[in-house]
Amino acid sequence: MDKQEPEKRGSNRRNELARKLYSGAFYGAIPLLAWRLYRRGRENPGYRDRVGERFGHFHGEPLTRSLWVHTVSVGEFLAAKGMIDWLMERYPGWPIVITTMTPTGADRVKAAYGQRVHHHYLPYDFPAAVNHLLDHIRPAILIIMETELWPNLVHFTHQREVPIVVANARLSEKSARGYARIHWLTAPMLAAIDRVAAQGKADANRFIALGLPSSAVEITGTIKFDLVIDDDLRARAYTLRERWGSARLVWIAASTHPGEDEQVLQAFRYLQGHFPHLLLVLVPRHPERFAPVAALVRQQGFKLQLHSQRDAVLPSTEVVLGDTMGELLLLMAASDVAFMGGSLEPIGGHNMLEPLAVGVPTICGPHVFNFATVAQLLTEHGVLTTVSSPLALANSVQELLEQPEQRAALAEKGMAVVDSHRGALLRLCRLLENLLMERGVG
Repeated sequence: MDKQEPEKRGSNRRNELARKLYSGAFYGAIPLLAWRLYRRGRENPGYRDRVGERFGHFHGEPLTRSLWVHTVSVGEFLAAKGMIDWLMERYPGWPIVITTMTPTGADRVKAAYGQRVHHHYLPYDFPAAVNHLLDHIRPAILIIMETELWPNLVHFTHQREVPIVVANARLSEKSARGYARIHWLTAPMLAAIDRVAAQGKADANRFIALGLPSSAVEITGTIKFDLVIDDDLRARAYTLRERWGSARLVWIAASTHPGEDEQVLQAFRYLQGHFPHLLLVLVPRHPERFAPVAALVRQQGFKLQLHSQRDAVLPSTEVVLGDTMGELLLLMAASDVAFMGGSLEPIGGHNMLEPLAVGVPTICGPHVFNFATVAQLLTEHGVLTTVSSPLALANSVQELLEQPEQRAALAEKGMAVVDSHRGALLRLCRLLENLLMERGVG
């Protein structure tokens, strides 16, 4: 007998015990999860929809040989859209399943694809719930966007010999340290992954350091550079700008979080001293915050108009609240300068490539750890400005608004940088195609 066999069996037993302890903790947390879901449902009624799916209850006929893409929410879904379009074209007739964790993500899936795909909420990571989902969708492959890894999800999918790919994968130093601390749980999970398509070399090295074989890790780049811009976006943005008032300068603060709206409004008040007719377009990240942010704007004495009203903006209007879903790129394209939220507060940032791709000079805060590779590249190319306070934000916006020629040059340069780094989507699609062929399902 190989001397390593008893050692291997002992390791497998320890791994299984670790996962069972994890599962037991999850089952014990059911009351807390239910309470949290109830609280979220009070803030956003979308969380009340299809609650059963989150606990493993699915309706309808089971699928066969589905292509399963998991995206946490809106940002991950938008990044995955080009890949999903490719899957639909390359594998016509194969059912496509998209799972999300948030109702805003679900809404974007429905708006983009309607009945052409099957959407479900990813269940909580209970063994029974995960297996019920697998029984229902019978996947040929699981593609997890970025790094949304759950031990039971990965374990039971791998147990059914379904290939698992982590696409557009990123792993920060902080996350890697966290994985290393609970290696007894994460090591077997990572070992079950067939391919990691990493955004950059640093991400790839962290996965390898955690135990993934280098043969399973490929650097494909970030597919967020492969942003698809609708052909008619420019024309629609021009029409919107006319509605706002073509002679007015426009600053958009996009995807803001609690604590940032106050800082943006503070910067805006300062800017009004230099640009009396400046229009602020304020877009909270989550729809449940539309009403509270509108109340905050009015409370601070600004004259507010809702974008959803679709009326011409009055000359006296100071702030337009972006209170619709799916129109952020349009609002950006109609603006002169953009601030990307989730970055003044330690949220991790949002996709600063979006405003750059539509030709809008872009500013962000210092907390961009979810986009560290992208932010570093953009900073090195001189197309991303980072600020850390409301005054610094106001000064950066002022500088751009006062110099239209510099603003135009920066807009052109930003678009060029985005265009020059496209191609990750093609590399990812080739990886998926090759893996499916290797496994005999392509």
